[in-house]
Order: sequence, then structure tokens, then C-alpha cells
Amino acid sequence: MVTLEVRIGKLRLKNPVMAASGTFGPEYGELVDINKLGAYIAKTITLNERVGNPPPRVVDTPSGMLNAIGLENKGLDDFVKNKLPKLKNIKIPIIASIAGVNAAEFGKLAKVLSRTERIAAIEINLSCPNAPYSPRGRRACPNVQHGKRDFLIAQNESATRQIVEAARKAASLTIIAKLSPNVTDITRIAKAAEEAGADAVSLINTFIGMAVDIETKRPVLGNVTGGLSGPAIKPIALRMVRETYEKVKIPIIGIGGIMDYKDAVEFILCGASAIQVGTANFVNPRASIEIIEGVKKYMAKHKISGIKELTGALRK
Repeated sequence: MVTLEVRIGKLRLKNPVMAASGTFGPEYGELVDINKLGAYIAKTITLNERVGNPPPRVVDTPSGMLNAIGLENKGLDDFVKNKLPKLKNIKIPIIASIAGVNAAEFGKLAKVLSRTERIAAIEINLSCPNAPYSPRGRRACPNVQHGKRDFLIAQNESATRQIVEAARKAASLTIIAKLSPNVTDITRIAKAAEEAGADAVSLINTFIGMAVDIETKRPVLGNVTGGLSGPAIKPIALRMVRETYEKVKIPIIGIGGIMDYKDAVEFILCGASAIQVGTANFVNPRASIEIIEGVKKYMAKHKISGIKELTGALRK
């Protein structure tokens, strides 16, 4: 008998497949049975409303796409009062995704959401390439800033540790730290998140990239740069998952160009306990469901009874 059940901290999933935050809204319920997923991850929310980045916000690239949405959302209160009630038909665990500009904001978000009945876990978005962190606590500007004052949280061990500790102190729920690949050594950031109390890390988020219109001689994206996702980043994502698996003891949720079950199995072999599907959802709304079915058939074919037997089983 094949079982796909996975445990991430206190979170028990019936299978290891989730759709990445911001890529799979409740409207997909008109096309697929969302309750077949392991968990539902909501779009990232901030404490206060964010208007997001100027358009154009999305552009196709070879083997992928760039997006610069800028975490547009109406804030925490709106999510609790208006968004969550619309998820009443979702019976699987709901994971909230949060972002902020300082530890106090992350802590407040985690505290409120941990007291919200429908939320089963919190994913801390430390790595959105369109929402930099300010160590001085001021509002993050909408563009990526690579200076002394602004940076992605997941580019700094100290900032990562500070934010995860704030969320861990505020919430008893499972805490997942979502990390950026835009670093020299992602294992150091993952280790900092683990030491600060994260129950798991999810990696990788998108790479910072850009596209150029040669006719106008201007960047295609209104934000100039955006996050590159899709099959183009999969080989690097696999390498980072494998390296992190060798350094941390907490579960890893693999992300990055997963389009079918074969991709998912590759991530699991490299050390992922679960996976998230992102760009594939825009190409095929049924991608996540097909991946669940494909992984199960693969396991049956190879006489593998549980996901744990696959996790990290890559042969050298």
C-alpha cells in the first residue's frame, strides 16, 4: 500500500503537494478539486494594504516567466474578515503566507493568524524579490534595493534569525521560512532559520531578473526587475535543495520549475519532504493534481510505500 502522508512540524498533510502562494487562488476550485492537495497556501499578506508595483507586472521568458506583482494585497484585517470566509469549502490545511518590513510586523501577523481558527501553519515570506527589508523599520520601497539600507531578509542571516524568532515567539503553529536563491550560500540562511525556531524551510523562491524591449529600449516590467520562475530555474533549485538537505535537520519544501511528477520526484530525491507548484499552474490548472497522481504511480511502480523512503535517497 502506498501512502503519501507527510508531516511538517505539527502540520499533517495527506500528500506532499501544494500550490505556491500567489499562483493558485480559490477560483481554481471551478476547475479542479482543491481538496486533493496536501495543503492550500494563501496569497502573501502584509499588515497593511499594499498597492503593488506598476504594470506591466508579468512577462514570458524562455522556459519561464518574470513577475513583479509587488505583494499587492489589502492587508491583515481584510484577509481575516473577507478572504478567509471565502475559503470555507477548502477542507485541507490552510497555510497563511506573511511578509513585513520589520520583526514587529511579522510578529503581529503571526500572533493574529495563530489565533485564527482556519489557519494551520504560517509561511514567512522572507524572499519576495519585489519587497525589500529595511533594518531601520521604515516602509519598504517598491523596487529592489541593493544598498546598505535595504535588502531581502533572506539575504541576511541576522535578519532571517530575527524575523523567524519573532514569528516563533508569537505563534505556536508550524512556522515555515521561505528562502531566496539570491544569496551566496543558501545553507547558511537555512541554518539560521532552523536555529531561530523554524519547523521547515521552503526553497527556492524566484531569481531576480529582467527583460528588455529592444524596440522601446526600455525594461519590459514596470518595476524594471522581477522574479524569474519556471523550468529555467529547476537545475539550480535542485542543487540548493540538495545542499540544504545536507546541512539542516528540519523538513525542506522544494520549489522551482516543477511542471510534472518527474520534476517532483527529483526534488524529493534531493531531500525535499514536500513540494510546491507555481508557474505550472498558469500553464495547466490541473498540474498539481496530476503530480499527486503521478508520484503515487511512480511509488507503486518502484514498490515504495512512503514518501520518507524517497526523501534524500539520491545516489552519489
